[in-house]
Amino acid sequence: MGKVAVGVAVVCAAAACAAAALVVRRRMRSSGKWGRAVAMVREFEKQCGAPIAKLRQVADAMDVEMHAGLASEGGSKLKMLITFVDNLPSGFVLFNPTIPFSQGLTFSALITLCFHDRDEKGIFYALDLGGTNFRTLRVHLGGKENGVVNLESEEVSIPPHLMTGCSHELFDFIAEKLAKFVSSEPEEFHPAPGRQRELGFTFSFPVRQTSISSGTLIKWTKGFNIEDAVGEDVVGELTKSFEKIGLDMRVAALVNDTVGTVARARFNNPDVVAGVILGTGTNAAYVESAHAIPKWQGLLPKSGEMVINMEWGNFRSSHLPLTPYDQDLDLESLNPGEQIFEKIISGMYLGDIVRRVLLRMAEEADFFGDTVPPKLKIPFIIRTPDMSAMHHDASSDLNVVGTKLKDLLKIDNTSLQMRKLVVELCDIVATRGARLSAAGIFGILKKIGRDTAKGGEKQKSVIALDGGLFEHYTEFRSSLESTLKELLGDEAADTVGVEHSNDGSGIGAALLAASNSQYLGVQDF
Repeated sequence: MGKVAVGVAVVCAAAACAAAALVVRRRMRSSGKWGRAVAMVREFEKQCGAPIAKLRQVADAMDVEMHAGLASEGGSKLKMLITFVDNLPSGFVLFNPTIPFSQGLTFSALITLCFHDRDEKGIFYALDLGGTNFRTLRVHLGGKENGVVNLESEEVSIPPHLMTGCSHELFDFIAEKLAKFVSSEPEEFHPAPGRQRELGFTFSFPVRQTSISSGTLIKWTKGFNIEDAVGEDVVGELTKSFEKIGLDMRVAALVNDTVGTVARARFNNPDVVAGVILGTGTNAAYVESAHAIPKWQGLLPKSGEMVINMEWGNFRSSHLPLTPYDQDLDLESLNPGEQIFEKIISGMYLGDIVRRVLLRMAEEADFFGDTVPPKLKIPFIIRTPDMSAMHHDASSDLNVVGTKLKDLLKIDNTSLQMRKLVVELCDIVATRGARLSAAGIFGILKKIGRDTAKGGEKQKSVIALDGGLFEHYTEFRSSLESTLKELLGDEAADTVGVEHSNDGSGIGAALLAASNSQYLGVQDF
């Protein structure tokens, strides 16, 4: 072999060695980065850990905060708002254990008194105002036997200028649209002469309730800013607008959607003791013994019970498994330090927690390559429905995950290994949220003494749940239900049920109008 040939061979061999070394270095570097990404997910999983022992601590803390909130205003992170709802539309008023037998009542008379059959019937209206649209509903109730016979509704968009104008302009607009809706009422359902139509008003803004049918606005949210309405009775303002146009309608109940969920479910099932919303936001309400509300200053209701609006999204405890990602999300939110429970269990935030972890993986472990995808830096670009779709991807190549990453974040060519890690991340976030939700429900059951099976008793307790997160996120729902059973134990779990109860803000409000009708006892409904 000539010198030139030998030289060429040496150069080629050197080049091959260099190329091989480069490949090895890249593989080593890639392997190191991948290992870092996996380690970050494992660390996050550890931080999100919610073993049963921790969940019991969370439930105990919820129970303590509930007691404190019932004792005095401002005594707890939980507002524990008195709703003035003491008549629920179940067809039955629950047994009032405060009535002693020594009053001379026979047992049969006591049962007749305590289980009075209301059997609500008739046409009732609902107005659901909670955002840039509002709904008007006409609900035909057929009593205990027939339930909701018919439902009609319309949705109306609120012009933007009315969201920042004057109070009377907004309520006049709502009254006019409601009057138009009422005008389509079938003639056979027109009220008798001298009788008013009755309305349940779902007003999903912060209100200081003063009675079942009145409450002063504390502040606007969701893009509304009508200054002259703050501090005013929203029912009074709406009624003024009714009077201007001659709409003879009485607001029989002012409620929020969580209380409406309790009412909606109780109408069909007298065993319902609480309602929980798990959607974009979260809240819970439950039926409390009136004797267990020290801050209640009025006469005890005849039913002996009162629905309490917990506002549980603001719950906070040192036992909550918070991560640095949660802390960053809170600091960057519009209400730092508030609504901590909501920020780790509700649909508004779960998808963004996933995004934050992926962003950190992209920055510190080159998870998506040498550059960080710009769109990954946009808050809330991954919504919880997107997270749910990836989590539920059952395809062999996780095609849905790949498509979501491409469509949302403009990330191409993700490997199956990467997609699997994304699914695992979704599972960690959803499972923590579901298990903590179950712990909150267990805390409510603990507060009202329904967390254990009492020997010989067949007392049933039903939790009504509503909201898109619970309804559509199957993995979340399954985890919540299995965790609640685990917390209760086999025997007690047989006495507790979970059921979906939809449209508390609409049908529930109409039902509360029926159960608080001024005509109850005058004529059967």
